[in-house]
Amino acid sequence: MENFTLPDRKDASNRSDATATQPPRTDADIPAYLEALDIPGLADIHIHFLPPNVLDKVWAYFDAAETSYGYPWPIHYRYDTQTRLQIVRDLGVRAIPALTYPHKPGMATWLNEWNREFAAAHDDVIHCATLYAEPESADYVPEALAAGARLFKVHIQVGGFSPNDRVLDPAWAALAEAQVPIVIHAGSEPLPGTHTGPQAVAKVLERFPSLQFVIAHMGMPEYDAFATLAEDYSGVHLDTTMYASGFFNSPAEVAPAYRERLAGLQDKIILGSDFPNIPYPYADQISGLAGLDLGDDWMCSVLWRNGARILGLEG
Repeated sequence: MENFTLPDRKDASNRSDATATQPPRTDADIPAYLEALDIPGLADIHIHFLPPNVLDKVWAYFDAAETSYGYPWPIHYRYDTQTRLQIVRDLGVRAIPALTYPHKPGMATWLNEWNREFAAAHDDVIHCATLYAEPESADYVPEALAAGARLFKVHIQVGGFSPNDRVLDPAWAALAEAQVPIVIHAGSEPLPGTHTGPQAVAKVLERFPSLQFVIAHMGMPEYDAFATLAEDYSGVHLDTTMYASGFFNSPAEVAPAYRERLAGLQDKIILGSDFPNIPYPYADQISGLAGLDLGDDWMCSVLWRNGARILGLEG
């Protein structure tokens, strides 16, 4: 992981708002940081809990990342389910997503059933669901919504399908009507896919402009194109997953023009982490965002207000 130094709070310049609150250096510092910001917790929209057999395969994939990505990706939170649940509770996550995603046809239905059962077993877990580009999505997406699903996940590169595939139109229509957010990994990093990039997402939004798309990883690396979608469509948000954490990029690498766009998108950026599959401590994500020097009020919006609003949380 690339090392970076957070700017000195007394000497930093070109800030939209003075940032007086020292960001967390370790996970143990996070609750005190949230208290200092006077927010009730974290509204992290990008957390994964998966069926054990699927999680084992995901972790095995990351264990081989040096072959697929060209650099190591050590899982920082390689613990059992109950331990991982307690960790995010202790960090301050008020409602816990359990994002799942299929990599082949015929998989989404049983993942959605697992999601329903997992949420029913834990009061603070958000009932999540997923989809694949297949005719059956016209039925199982409305069924998941009727069962109480409040958050969907779609992974374009892993699934290997286009979000603009017309077979998904009934599913998109149901999600647009329900106004349920969809965390969609559509950017072309860390690995590009045949259908990754902003173009297909933009075409879907042309037909379903009220969709609540949350663009994972800020749309990495097509940051500006996805930021434009967030500016143009009221329901499009960006999630911060791994952004400015020091792994793919650091706050110092963020161009001034894009930093200015981030300030203007204060109400459109939502905390995401990718817990537990991150190769660094959770605190690195928060400290990296604070290192952008966009101010405490911006941090409050990103860490809590925006996610709480889109997820319907109280606090």
